[in-house]
Amino acid sequence: MDNREEVREFLTSRRAKITPDQAGLPSGSRRRVPGLRRSEVAALADMSVEYYSKLERGNLSGVSPAVLEALARALRLDDAERAHLLNLAQAADGSDALTRPHRRTATRRWTPHRSLQWTLDAITAGPAFVRNGRMDILAANQLFRAFYTDLYATPGNQQNLARFTFLDPAARRFYPDWDAFADITVAIVRTEAGRNPHDKDLHDLVGELCTRSDEFRTRWGAHNVRHHGTGTKHFHHHAVGDLTLAFEGLEMAAAPGLTLTIYTAEPGSPSEEGLRLLATWAATHEAAASAPRRSPVG
Repeated sequence: MDNREEVREFLTSRRAKITPDQAGLPSGSRRRVPGLRRSEVAALADMSVEYYSKLERGNLSGVSPAVLEALARALRLDDAERAHLLNLAQAADGSDALTRPHRRTATRRWTPHRSLQWTLDAITAGPAFVRNGRMDILAANQLFRAFYTDLYATPGNQQNLARFTFLDPAARRFYPDWDAFADITVAIVRTEAGRNPHDKDLHDLVGELCTRSDEFRTRWGAHNVRHHGTGTKHFHHHAVGDLTLAFEGLEMAAAPGLTLTIYTAEPGSPSEEGLRLLATWAATHEAAASAPRRSPVG
């Protein structure tokens, strides 16, 4: 796969983020580029300027693991960025199909095994769902559907968290810290693009969001990636108010590329009470929706 532009933009963006002081180099007063010069990265990685320039032009084909590791150290990449660099190199080599588990490019048509849905339905203390790297919601429990009622209310979202975040005005109300959610969403999608570069649905999603959202397009150009496995988030649900929830994301061994995420509240906290109220609200609405309608009398 020819991913030279992706490689070039990722490496130049990482180089621009490092200051000379961070790298232990003199800053000087006549620097014309943000961050480090190519020659400085080459020296830190113990390679020639010519060779590093070749890499930064996007040519990672055939690069050894030792060179990639040296480059990662020189650019001070974190774990997510190192993994992204490795994925880019594998894609450039055409070796990604041999070194990674098979990944379904058509996960939109994936349906959960009934035992997985039973597991999700058994989680009653918090929202739980399964997503892919494109942020499609593939399976969920009742509490998640009540929690993300705005996601399901708008057909244009297509049950996709990236579309919801950037194209649905309801997301600005649901996420009090919208900018943080937007950053995380783009970083997850960018990570997936490096991990699964042949996914046409992913390319279509990115193209749609870049066209329709300046906020997405700007963040996409930053080439930031991240691992998103645990943490705390703040929400505002229209029925129960503010919620502060912890989350755990678990990679699914039986379905590579899919993540099971569970939200929960601190025991005894107002958010725990909020989730209990949400469960009651969800059950009431579901019962009302399933109740048979009476024909008008007369």
